[in-house]
Amino acid sequence: MAEYQYISFKIDDRVAEITFRRPPLNILNIAMMREIGDALAECGHQNDLVAIVFQAAKECRAFSAGVAVEEHVPETIYQMLDSFHGIFRSLELIARPTIAVVDGAALGGGCEVVAGCDIVIASERARFGQPEIKLGVFPPVAAILLPLAIGEKRARELILTGELIGAAEAGHWGLVNHVVPVAHLETKTREIVARLRELSGSALEFTRRALDMGRARTLDEALKESENIYLNELMKTSDAIEGIKAFMEKRKPVWRNR
Repeated sequence: MAEYQYISFKIDDRVAEITFRRPPLNILNIAMMREIGDALAECGHQNDLVAIVFQAAKECRAFSAGVAVEEHVPETIYQMLDSFHGIFRSLELIARPTIAVVDGAALGGGCEVVAGCDIVIASERARFGQPEIKLGVFPPVAAILLPLAIGEKRARELILTGELIGAAEAGHWGLVNHVVPVAHLETKTREIVARLRELSGSALEFTRRALDMGRARTLDEALKESENIYLNELMKTSDAIEGIKAFMEKRKPVWRNR
């Protein structure tokens, strides 16, 4: 099994655990996203796998506060999107139940990981949101998956305003399956994992594939369209460049609306 710098990875009794370890906020840089991709590649070789669990290390203050904005520049934007979107493409191919265990913030790319999971367990202090619009860009994965998770109107509001919601509201909207006290996160996770361990890995795979077919098109097909808008249209605008630059310079962006 490969060695990792930004994550921990193990497979125990047919359950894979991918633990984010880039404190304090688990900002997803290209290197970390590639490590997640490598871990998922190992998962793909496990025919008896029944679940993949995403969680943050205890020393981290967030599940993930999003992707690294400093890599959101012309020199690395293609590699960044390829690495990040590769995670979701792999999950669709592996076709096993996915669980996100969220304590703290799940923002931007972190919220997209949550939206891509089948079961989400959150602490009462968890927060969720897609603040990309405030930087002059949009979240390609969330644009596809959030409407499926929480409905068209709520997804549009979250993505278009960039506002955050708490765990209770996320539970009410359907983004989160279970909201529990922090002290009960591990117990609830073990409970759900135990149920999955009683099941057939192949039955879960075929069931997950059937559920994904309900999207009417594959995630890969939808992502290609979203990536085209993002890379070939949005990222050529002045405002997208200004939004990223302003964030890195810690100032308010000056929009030109073009």
